[in-house]
Amino acid sequence: MNTFYQDTIAAISTASAPSGIGIVRISGKEAIPAADSIFRAANGKSLSEADSHTLQYGHIEAEGKLLDEVLVSVFRAPRTYTKEDIVEINCHGGTLVLRSVLEAVLKTGVRMAEPGEFTKRAFLNGRIDLTQAEAVMDLIGSENRIAAESALSHLGGKMRRKIVSLRETLLYEMAYIEAALDDPEHYDLTGYGPELKKKLQTIRTGIRKLLDTAEEGRMVKEGIATVILGQPNVGKSTLLNLVSGEERAIVTDIAGTTRDILEEHVMLNGIPLRIMDTAGLRETGDKIEQIGVERAKACADTADLILYLIDGTRPLSDTDRKNLQELCGKKVILIRNKTDLQEGVSDEELRTLLPYAPYVRLSASEGSGLEELSEKIRDLFLSGEVRQGESVYITNIRHKEALSDAEVSLAYTLQAIEDGMPEDLYTVDMMDAYTALGRIIGEDVDEDLVNEIFEKFCMGK
Repeated sequence: MNTFYQDTIAAISTASAPSGIGIVRISGKEAIPAADSIFRAANGKSLSEADSHTLQYGHIEAEGKLLDEVLVSVFRAPRTYTKEDIVEINCHGGTLVLRSVLEAVLKTGVRMAEPGEFTKRAFLNGRIDLTQAEAVMDLIGSENRIAAESALSHLGGKMRRKIVSLRETLLYEMAYIEAALDDPEHYDLTGYGPELKKKLQTIRTGIRKLLDTAEEGRMVKEGIATVILGQPNVGKSTLLNLVSGEERAIVTDIAGTTRDILEEHVMLNGIPLRIMDTAGLRETGDKIEQIGVERAKACADTADLILYLIDGTRPLSDTDRKNLQELCGKKVILIRNKTDLQEGVSDEELRTLLPYAPYVRLSASEGSGLEELSEKIRDLFLSGEVRQGESVYITNIRHKEALSDAEVSLAYTLQAIEDGMPEDLYTVDMMDAYTALGRIIGEDVDEDLVNEIFEKFCMGK
């Protein structure tokens, strides 16, 4: 290991804002002596005498000055987050107090930690793998319950266990082939090809199942990109305000009030949405409004979901027919809005506009129909496994690429078996698949990639 990562490090591990409690974390061989040099325990004992995983009450003093009244946690290696000695100084959460305590720690010869260096050391010291390290930041950055559950699943090692299981099967079969080639008297490869083919197909199926979750995982992590479309004054901004729970969009009776894209991250009955209100779709001579219409159409082209609103108090228009024809083939939920008012068109007629699309009756002004809308979205995007929080699915593009590489290598191996190629050629592509899967958990990855991953971490984690 690089000696740089054997230094003792310190950083503030709580938010840089006034709070009740703030923590200065120290990790490394000199963590306890460094903290001891500035800590004055109320019982007169030094931290070096403290048992692991205990709290000590006292004060931090530096250069003859009292800095704060604190509780100090002592964690002795290897049963710690980094597998090194760790000391956490629990201070009052004032920004000045925390900085003063950190400066006192650094003056003892401790180095300032890099972003994510505590977690990086946990990875380098073998406490966690790379999927678990990445899950730490995913958990911190989670904006919804489902994303948090996914991160916790990865942090708990569920992804690692799946990948390790796949690799173990590959490794066993590669070892068997090598043993048979080296010692043909004791290992017989007669009829081995068809047997190996079945096992590799099982592995490939497992990889494909993970890959099939990638799109769903992206939407869980980022939110389902949802665009509200429709003619002016059909209730698009009212719907945005309803699902966001606040008056985010200006609502008036004047057609063309919304001219630009207004985006919100919301949870609709547990479903993460990145929802966008857009300008009403109509022909207009107003240049600014026309730009808004063009932007609305551009958003619709890349959206995961389109909520197309129709004013149920008006007769069906040619504009709505034309707009929905252009959306044919996309994931659309057709919404009849203003159901609290007198009907101007029948449900049967509206359903014929886009027969394949789910249909919802809604009153955005009164809030009725929102539960049905959330269920339609759930049915379109979220599987039962995700709803229960039991599924392992891909939320990281790096994992997706490595799984795709592994699947390609297995496809080559299966083709070699089909073509009756010699057994020693099987192991070449099998090893490529084994290596690709290893990249997911952090084996056979170069230092630049590791650095790039941890540079995205926040300071003190």
